[in-house]
Parts: sequence; C-alpha cells; structure tokens
Amino acid sequence: MAGFWTGAAALATAGRRGRRWPQLLMRSVALWTVKHVPHYSRRYLVVSRTLCSAGYDSNEKTFDKILIANRGEIACRVIKTCKKMGIKTVAIHSDVDASSVHVKMADEAVCVGPAPTSKSYLNMNAIMDAVRSTRAQAVHPGYGFLSENKEFAKRLAAEDVIFIGPDTHAIQAMGDKIESKLLAKKAKVNTIPGFDGVVKDADEAVRIAREIGYPVMIKASAGGGGKGMRIAWDDEETRDGFRFSSQEAASSFGDDRLLIEKFIDNPRHIEIQVLGDKHGNALWLNERECSIQRRNQKVVEEAPSIFLDSETRRAMGEQAVALAKAVNYSSAGTVEFLVDSKKNFYFLEMNTRLQVEHPVTECITGLDLVQEMIRVAKGYPLRHKQADIPINGWAVECRVYAEDPYKSFGLPSVGRLSQYEEPIHLPGVRVDSGIQPGSDISIYYDPMISKLITYGSDRTEALKRMEDALDSYVIRGVTHNIALLREVIINSRFIEGDINTKFLSDVYPDGFKGHQLTETERNQFLAVASSLFVASQLRAQHFQDHESSRVPIVKPQVASWELSVKLHDEIHTVVVSSSGPTFSVEVDGSKLNVTSTWNLASPLLSVNVDGTQRTIQCLSREAGGNMSIQFLGTVYKVRILTKLAAELNKFMLEKAAEDTSSILRSPMPGVVVAISVKPGDLVAEGQEICVIEAMKMQNSMTAGKTGKVKSVHCKAGDTVGEGDLLVELE
Repeated sequence: MAGFWTGAAALATAGRRGRRWPQLLMRSVALWTVKHVPHYSRRYLVVSRTLCSAGYDSNEKTFDKILIANRGEIACRVIKTCKKMGIKTVAIHSDVDASSVHVKMADEAVCVGPAPTSKSYLNMNAIMDAVRSTRAQAVHPGYGFLSENKEFAKRLAAEDVIFIGPDTHAIQAMGDKIESKLLAKKAKVNTIPGFDGVVKDADEAVRIAREIGYPVMIKASAGGGGKGMRIAWDDEETRDGFRFSSQEAASSFGDDRLLIEKFIDNPRHIEIQVLGDKHGNALWLNERECSIQRRNQKVVEEAPSIFLDSETRRAMGEQAVALAKAVNYSSAGTVEFLVDSKKNFYFLEMNTRLQVEHPVTECITGLDLVQEMIRVAKGYPLRHKQADIPINGWAVECRVYAEDPYKSFGLPSVGRLSQYEEPIHLPGVRVDSGIQPGSDISIYYDPMISKLITYGSDRTEALKRMEDALDSYVIRGVTHNIALLREVIINSRFIEGDINTKFLSDVYPDGFKGHQLTETERNQFLAVASSLFVASQLRAQHFQDHESSRVPIVKPQVASWELSVKLHDEIHTVVVSSSGPTFSVEVDGSKLNVTSTWNLASPLLSVNVDGTQRTIQCLSREAGGNMSIQFLGTVYKVRILTKLAAELNKFMLEKAAEDTSSILRSPMPGVVVAISVKPGDLVAEGQEICVIEAMKMQNSMTAGKTGKVKSVHCKAGDTVGEGDLLVELE
C-alpha cells in the first residue's frame, strides 16, 4: 500500500476499526473545499463535501489548466476533483447554459454555440478554439458528447493537448461495437452470438435476424447510453428497429452504422470498472450491478452485485483486464457484460470513458476515478496493485430524472426548478448534480437532475439510507421519477436480489402506478393529511385573532373537526382533535396519534404516526380543500372538506372529462421528426401517426383507434410541449 493517499492513512486505520472511512473522507474533502474556495456560494461547498475520495499528494504535479468538454453534473464532478488537485478549470457552455452551475464553478468559461448539441457541445471547431484561447493543457470529456470520439482526441493530440482518456487506438477499437467484439473474441473474452459486420439496410437486417433467430438486439455500432438500441421479436419490429436505431445513432453519435446480435432474454447487466496506465498496468475495480433499466438506460445501480460470488467476480475482472490490455488501454473504462441465471457471462461492450455510475465504485474502493484519470493522462503509473482494491461496504445510486414515471417508466419533462434541496444533511449520502434552484430542464439535453448515492456498511443500510434520502429530496417545478426509484428499492424482489433487465416490465406489467397503499398506510396517510389540514386552519385562525379584518375560517375553541376526505374516488370520514403538537385522529374506526412541529413553511415535514416516523412533503394546498402530498415517495391528491362544505359540494357540477380517443396529444416535450399522415387518410388503431424526438430518443406516436384523419396540427421540425394537440380524427 506504499504511496497510498497522502494524509489518508489515519482515516483508513480508523475505517478498519469502524468501517466509517468513506464518511470520514467526505468530511475531509469538505474542509479542504471550504478553506480554499471562499468565493463560491454555500451550495457548491455543500455539494463538494459528498465526494467519496482520497486525499491528493500536492508534490505530484499534473496540469495547470484543464478544459472540461461537457456540461451538467459530470462537468461539476470533474471540476471538484481538479480543485482538490489545485488545477484551474475551463468550462464550455451553450448560450442557454451561460448561468449553469458548472459555468459558475469553473475558473474560466467559454461559450461554444447555441443550444442544440450539434452546434455547441458536439461542435469540435468551437471547442478547439476554446482550448487554444484559454491555453488549456488537457481536456476531460466527461461522458457522452465527444468522450468516445477518436477524431476529437486526434485533433487535440495534433496540438499537443492531452485527452484525458485512452488513446485513439483504444477508442477506435472499443468504441466500434463490431471491432470490439472481434477483439474480445481474440482476447478470449466470452461474447454473444451475432453478426460481426455492419448491417446495410432494413432488408439485410431482417435476413440476418432470421439467421440468428429471434429475438435480436439492433444497436448502434458507435453507440452507448441506451440510444440507438431496439429489441426485435419479428420481421416488422426489425424493420422499425433498423429505422429508429439508425436515426437515433446519427443524431446522437454522427454515425448510423448498426449491428445485430442475439438478444439474451432476462439477463443481468453487470459491468466491471477497469483502470489502466501507460506502463502496461491494468486493474479491475470490482463490479457494478446495473440491471434496473428502462428503454435500455440504467435507472438504479449498486456496487457490489448481490448476485456474484468471488470466483465469478474474479473471472469477469480478469477477462475485462485482458481486453483492456489487448488494446493497451490507459484510463478509466468499463467492460459491460450480460450475465444469465447460471452466472454465465458475455461481453456486451466497452465504454472508453468515465461511466455515469462511477460514484458507487468510488464509495466502496475509496478511489477518486477522475483523479486517477488525470494522473494516468499525465503519465504516472498506477499507485495500486490488484490486491489493494477493497470492497468496503455497499453503495447504491439512483438516477433522478425530470421524467414522468407513469408514462412508459419515464418520458421527459421540462420546466424550471422553482425549489430544490438535496438530502445531503443525511448520513452516508452523496449527490452529484449540476443544477440549482431556478435551473431549467430543457428539451435540448439529457433530463437527468442528479445522481443520488447512498453508502452503508452493508446493502441493508445503504438501501435504508436511500429510502430516507428519496423521501427528503425536494424537487419542485418539474415532474420527477422519485416515486419509481423508491418503489424499486423497497420491492421485495429487488431486496432479495431477484432482478434482471426486464425487472420494471415484469413487476409493473401494466405500467407504473405509484405506491399502492396498504390499509395501514392508507389510514396513516389520511391521518397525516387531515392533521395537516387542521394545522393550516389553526394557523389561519391564529392570524385572524391578530388581524380583526380577516374572516375566520373555523370557529374558535373547536374541540374536534369532522372532515370528509376524498382519496382515489373514495370518501372517508375523519375526526380530528387537537392537543398541542399532537392530533388524535379517527379514520374509518381506527384511532391514530399524529405528532409534528407543523412548520407549514418547510418543504419537508417529519411526522410521527403512532411511533412510526415519516417524512412527507406538502406540495400544494388550495382554498377549496385540494392538497397534493408526497407520502412514501408517491404524490397523492386528496380533497379535504369540513362536514358542512362536503354537504354543499354535492350540489356542484363536475367538469366532464375530455374524449381523448379521437385526438393525439404529445405525451412529452420534444421536436416533431416526421409526420406519417395527412388530412383525409384512413388510419388503423396502433398505426404510426408521427415521431417525436425528446432528449435524443425517438418515440413513435400511434393512433388510439381506427378512423379518418380530420386535421394535423404540427409539421416536421416543430417544437411541441407536453399535452400539445398533434392530430385529430373524425
């Protein structure tokens, strides 16, 4: 362990006794950041303290200035490590990102173009100009965008600027899924049966799929992140998959080449983190379990995997290192495998970049992967041997997205964050984000809000901390997927480790519906909601007592309140009586005591219901009795009325629901890529009407019934919002 992190030996010793060293290291980073970056706001300092990383040897010189060719949370993540290492940073940004967090955190910032990625974050000419003008010595690409673009790396090398990543040969070899599969076979890495070539057109795709045997996976040769990937179970789906995958691949990677391979049904997705240097050394840093996915994109990750035994882990790690050494790999990279129920594993692809989910590896190993990438790029050898790499505790990551989980497990949402508070006050919590209150989630970029990571001494503790963190995460202004994330981590199958890449569709075959309350939970919720209603009434009464001009909402000295509470179209009679901070509540014959501080101005409210502690969020309260409350991760809408108001409400007319069978509205904000119909056309139920691209993913919109097209309200190239009318049928 010679040369291990300077200043960290005492912390590591303490950790061996109490297994608390990642938390101690978090606090260590916090003190450093506060001391050396006084000009940043408290928010940036607070986020920085959550790095699970080691100290830095100030005598080890690397670069004076690094440009980060990315945006959002990963740009912020790289900047934090650069600051720890005493390296100045340059941020690039589009015009709409001018006030973004990563721009504020960096020492310098350069605008590289307008909002569309092709004109900004993928604009190599503008980025090269930024490198020259700022005299940056190296470029960290983050993930996505140009991170696996060999031409970008070549252009940097031509100007003696270091690309913080592998060399162009490794990017070429591993970035191309066809070539990487051939190399993997040569390196004796287990591979999936498939067609080892480029698919020319839809007809050839169908022929190849038939030869391999359905189901097949169609995917972009230069792709990653779930973009440009489709599963096909028959000829028709193969043709559609070829069309959509090639379009997405061209849009996301500038390369529409596709390959086809056998789709392994019900596999686990487990990946190995590798780290190599320019001296022929390479390590595997354990695995990450990434099986919880939607649309081939990961949602929940953890390290280590509950499924692997030490023998399988070692075999996967050794094959991953063999592949890395076969291409002289020198940086952080990830070798992804599909693993079947018998622990047979097959090479899927290698990502020649920092992976989105790298924090869970950092938490269980104590390594700062960005720091290691910078050291390797400068030419330093790895500081560790394979025997030095620990599995210390357990880490879980949830990808928090601005998405509606009730639509296909997550269709993008846009908007402005009106309120935003990360749960970093809780123990063992790390949040990697690049946003702040007032930030916009736009149609131009990935809808990720943050990566929420929890660490514990074991899986049970890590999952419990994640549950608490999700309950305490305040996100207002956009729709988010907190409800889905929380349901996943408390699901019995997930807790037992019975998971695969089809977990979401298996557990929720009819789509995600939110948390389904048990009778006990329902009564707890009704008691909390009713207590909250009465607390707000008492506060209003308090104001009335001090301002005679106010109209009293409830009569003074009311001993109890008889309420009518509507939840899920069911009406419950609830009686509430008050005694200081505690409310005694009778719900459908059950009696409960609810205690809290009842600070209605706080976005978070901790309540105790008969000894059970809950963290709730009251998202809205209306004068008409309508309330939206986040309880157990899911937002429930209730209507609470006094007995008199409920009697009078019976005479109110209800608004008729809109007939949606004859209209097609956009389920998400995005850009119309294609219109397949015109007025007068006859369409069948399920027939494609148009295609909408949102956050680089293309979505086919279909007819809800058979009929004739009455009118078309959009055209290709139009930007549409969620709920916008697209097509009407007669």
